[in-house]
Amino acid sequence: MKKGFTLIELLVVIAIIGILSSVVLASLNSARNKGEDAAVKANLSNIRAQAELTYDNDGDYDGVCGDSNVSQAVTAAGGTCTDDTNEWAASAALSTAGSYFCVDYKGAATTTTSAHGTADGSIDCD
Repeated sequence: MKKGFTLIELLVVIAIIGILSSVVLASLNSARNKGEDAAVKANLSNIRAQAELTYDNDGDYDGVCGDSNVSQAVTAAGGTCTDDTNEWAASAALSTAGSYFCVDYKGAATTTTSAHGTADGSIDCD
């Protein structure tokens, strides 16, 4: 009598390995999305300090988005920035569909359902 595995046994083992590997890959994809979101939040959060430096130098927020450090951070986050004399805001999309991270001149750093805007006449994350 020959000893060995039958074809069915080998196919069952291969199927189990396939299922386990798909679970691992799904977990890695989730971790990758969380890492990307953390990078977006870090880049935009760093803008607040640079905006205050601009305000200290000029006495207003006009030109915050034009600052090279701010524009690099916004570009790295894949977001947008808007400023005027008294206000500024920047936001970028997160990996969750319809979710944005927004920072503004009020000190807000929040996750919202829309990018920053001027719908109510002011530039902020509301």
